Amino acid sequence: MEKVECEFPRVNSNEAEVKRYLEETRTIAVVGASPNPTKDSHKVTKYLIEHGYDVFPIYPKGDDFYGRKVYRSLPEIDAKIDMVVIFRKPAALDAIADACIARGDVKVFWSQIGIVNNEAAEKAKAAGMNVVQNMCAMVEHRELIGQ
Repeated sequence: MEKVECEFPRVNSNEAEVKRYLEETRTIAVVGASPNPTKDSHKVTKYLIEHGYDVFPIYPKGDDFYGRKVYRSLPEIDAKIDMVVIFRKPAALDAIADACIARGDVKVFWSQIGIVNNEAAEKAKAAGMNVVQNMCAMVEHRELIGQ
């Protein structure tokens, strides 16, 4: 079944929880981290790197993103991942949730602004992950943690 593009998030975290996730997170995999500097995924990935997170960009092409190795998929990363930030269409979130569950180390399943998939969010939550939907990691970091 095709996911509706304008679904309202039924599973989400509140502001205090989001702040705690950003404070406790050290490693972030960014699914859909584009090398194109005009794309939001590029700007957010760069921002997270510049603010001290150990970032693992995931994109189908390219080898380097601001000195970081670019991975093709979540299972390729052999380091512990605290948070997965997602820049993909809502329909892709089911498979990403499955990959996060298979890893067993992801604490936060985060979909960016405009990206909502309640089924995937419920699956991630049931597996013990914290869920953030329809929020920008960069905007939330700026507002809750500061620059």
